[in-house]
Amino acid sequence: MTRSIRVAVAGAGTIGQAHAAVLQRCAGATLAALVDPAASAARIAAQVGVPLYPSLDALFAQDRVDAVVLATPNALHVAQARRCMAAGLPVLLEKPIATTVQEAQSLVDAVERSGAKLLIGHHRAHSPIMAKAREVIEAGQLGRLVAVMGSAVFHKPAAYFAEAPWRSQAGGGPILINMIHEVHNLRMLCGEISAVQAIASNAARGQAVEDTVAIGLRFANGALGSFMLSDSAACARSWEQTSQENPIYANAPDEDCYVIAGTRGSLSVPTMRLRTFAEGAEPSWRTPFEHARVALQRDDPLARQMAHFVQVVRGEAAPLVSARDGLQNLRVTEAIAQAARTAGLVSLH
Repeated sequence: MTRSIRVAVAGAGTIGQAHAAVLQRCAGATLAALVDPAASAARIAAQVGVPLYPSLDALFAQDRVDAVVLATPNALHVAQARRCMAAGLPVLLEKPIATTVQEAQSLVDAVERSGAKLLIGHHRAHSPIMAKAREVIEAGQLGRLVAVMGSAVFHKPAAYFAEAPWRSQAGGGPILINMIHEVHNLRMLCGEISAVQAIASNAARGQAVEDTVAIGLRFANGALGSFMLSDSAACARSWEQTSQENPIYANAPDEDCYVIAGTRGSLSVPTMRLRTFAEGAEPSWRTPFEHARVALQRDDPLARQMAHFVQVVRGEAAPLVSARDGLQNLRVTEAIAQAARTAGLVSLH
């Protein structure tokens, strides 16, 4: 019988606790330890019944775990990932991969030189919804991709900014906090993004950072996209509120956050409503569509991500979201922020 993989979770915040909970019910893996210097982490470690270490060095000095989940503050990601790699340990690194493209590039170079096992925690990549949507597109059911219309519009409460004031200052805002999720989803569904434009506003909240952004996208395959992003709009057209994958958010099962359109049909995600021209029918706005709803089996993407990480640790799979993917997600996100500042077209190479 294959031995269970012993995994330490560094960072006992919200996402670290979520990873710890997943590990406690993950076949093939065991939560071995928590790593966090905060006094409050002792209570959390006691609740889950594992030892607590104040640092990675303290963990490595006393316990030889098989892998590490890094759910620590963004500024620590690169240095801590390098420390784990130096110890010969596979890493699940929460997104973003780094705070800057330059830092991310240095980590990608180190990973690719060493052959280290590094999975970036863009957990939506493990969603059955995303897998099924990608399957429909790659099967050619929509024809050649022409356009994607996306949105992440929601209303964050005042407490969200009060508990972390940095979110309303430079370095905060929905472009850098939220859009990186959408960038990876769009790359999975429509291919690489080659250029972006953006117009930003802070009129709703009056903070130092944007609260609403209209984004234009050009994909390498020639498709174009439009995306509306806002943390101040009373609307349910966001992944969180439509996917039904996280119960803490109000759910709107009749809404979509993406519509992908091609020359022969369109797919609305996550309702999975499919409209296509019949085989042999003339593509025309006068031709009625055939209607269908793509069947899928819902599952927790965090749990699926951890199961995949176990395969990565054992050498049974390559990371679904590689370090280079994490770098490209950050690169596109930074380009959107640049486009919003300059009101110009920013090309990505």
